[in-house]
Amino acid sequence: MELKNIKYRALGVLAFAGMAGLTSCELDAPAVSTLESSTIYANYALSEAAVMGIHQSFGETNSYRGRFLPYYGLNTDAEWQNGISSSKAADGDKAFLACYNALPNNGQMNTENNAYAKFYEGIERANLAIEGLREHGDITSRPEMAQLLGEALTLRAFVYLDLVKAWGDVPARFEPNSAETVYLPRTDRDVIYKQLLADLEEAANYCYWPNEDAITSTTERVSKAFVKGLRARIALYAGGYSQRNGQMAKSTDPDLSSDKMYAIAKAECLDIIKSGTLTLGEFETNFKNLCMDITTAGKESIFEVPFSDGRGRVLYTFGVKHQEKDQHTGQAQGGVNGPIPTLFYDYDVEDVRRNITCVPYEWSKETQSKQQLRKLSNWCFGKLRYEWMTRRVTSTNDDGVNWQAMRYADIYMMAAEAINEIDGPAAAAPYLKPILDRSYPAAKASSILATASASKEAFFNTIVDERRFEFAGEMLRKADLIRWNMLKTKLDETKANMSSLIKREGKYADLPEKLYFKTAVTSEDAIPEGAVIFDKMTANETLIIYGLNHGNTDEMGKELGLDESATWIRGEYTDERGKEQESKLSDILIENLYIQDPNSHSLWPIWQTFIDKSNGMLNNDNL
Repeated sequence: MELKNIKYRALGVLAFAGMAGLTSCELDAPAVSTLESSTIYANYALSEAAVMGIHQSFGETNSYRGRFLPYYGLNTDAEWQNGISSSKAADGDKAFLACYNALPNNGQMNTENNAYAKFYEGIERANLAIEGLREHGDITSRPEMAQLLGEALTLRAFVYLDLVKAWGDVPARFEPNSAETVYLPRTDRDVIYKQLLADLEEAANYCYWPNEDAITSTTERVSKAFVKGLRARIALYAGGYSQRNGQMAKSTDPDLSSDKMYAIAKAECLDIIKSGTLTLGEFETNFKNLCMDITTAGKESIFEVPFSDGRGRVLYTFGVKHQEKDQHTGQAQGGVNGPIPTLFYDYDVEDVRRNITCVPYEWSKETQSKQQLRKLSNWCFGKLRYEWMTRRVTSTNDDGVNWQAMRYADIYMMAAEAINEIDGPAAAAPYLKPILDRSYPAAKASSILATASASKEAFFNTIVDERRFEFAGEMLRKADLIRWNMLKTKLDETKANMSSLIKREGKYADLPEKLYFKTAVTSEDAIPEGAVIFDKMTANETLIIYGLNHGNTDEMGKELGLDESATWIRGEYTDERGKEQESKLSDILIENLYIQDPNSHSLWPIWQTFIDKSNGMLNNDNL
């Protein structure tokens, strides 16, 4: 059964089940059900439709689709928001969401149907399904109903984790809405974390491993691997730092101590690895499969938020920019968010992830378009590309590509981090090794692992670096930096590095000022030594670029005989006509990587519309 279709068929059941209702501070009150819960949750097809309806809340306009995914996770030392002019960097609702200056009346978020409300809508649907399946699903004798209960528990935990990441302490709703619970205050996130950890421990008893059953033959359904992987992720967040009362601090709850949480993460990740139900594969293949809508379980992808062909803005937001409806797409979108300009230059030149993750071009405004350079400040993420798709996108805003919420590489890296903390680097090294082996030539991978294994601190620092290189553009970095209490430190380093880059100083001193490039005439054009391409060579499309690698020089670039050159790295300067020009990577953009102190402004406030309708129960005090 294809989830991209079933979740929309589920809406008819939702209407009967009264699943649209939440609290008066979040959504309207529940509708009166015309189908009894006992009827719905004793029937597998109706129960499955109800559980799949939880996904529908993810795909609505202002939920994950158009608000949470495009904005949460920015800005870091890996990702930032593209397309913000210097004049708008310090003034604009979109910029404020990314640069640690969000206010309760933010124009992008302060609406009744925004992500905060839609997350609670999904939670209410999960609560109803959990209650109904426990009471009427006969889960002890019907494993298919137990699987549905496990999915509902897991999807609720998935949404709650994002609520806590974005808003900190939030109302805890683990039972269907009632008159007595219409208005609730914020709940200490530690209470929520402990409930989620318990729920997922239970869910693991119900869910099948990938491909153990037809239900888990697709990455659009919850498998035991995702249950355990999500429990590991939550444990790492619960045991790490977060913004509490205006500063970064760990929980004081002994049940959530770092050592206990690392132990949970270690156990869950090892269970997944030992199950043998997943394969790592090649780095590029994972993302091509995502673009091609290949949702077969057992590969690197563990769980994807499913979007139908006419929903979801994944490529719109994170794909390579297309200026026109061209030979690859009927949608002129992409490039909303991109990599920090220094990220590409911080990769090792032989790291296979570099040219897949970071793309310095967009597609030209032509029906038969070709790659053309973007500004240094406006790189594109390259993990998602219209040109890798096997269907043509025709919607104006939506592309239907799934959001990959978890992949197998994260399991290895969480395992390596947890085992290093508990048992030391020698025991952890075998779990980092597969990531290094597929990223670097053998000798270099061995060298990095040997350096990392020198001490627990060295291994941790390697984890910090490799998670940046591995997951850039997947919106995991911000939460990682927060739980390590490294957010402001890394943002300050990034500001300094970008300033060094535009001046070509320090570790960027060996970069040329210009790029030298041409468009390939044939699919077999020669690539000059030191030049770079970012996909397969295609005639009249592919850019061949010299000047992006450390050690490239303007002198050599001039000698290569490439067709064009362009000033790429430069601060304020006077052009050939004597006119003062602003750097393509301006001081204003650099300084506005954050506006307020990230350690005290990493959380979004609850939006004013929900505070106003909370009967005085909600506020933004003590964030």
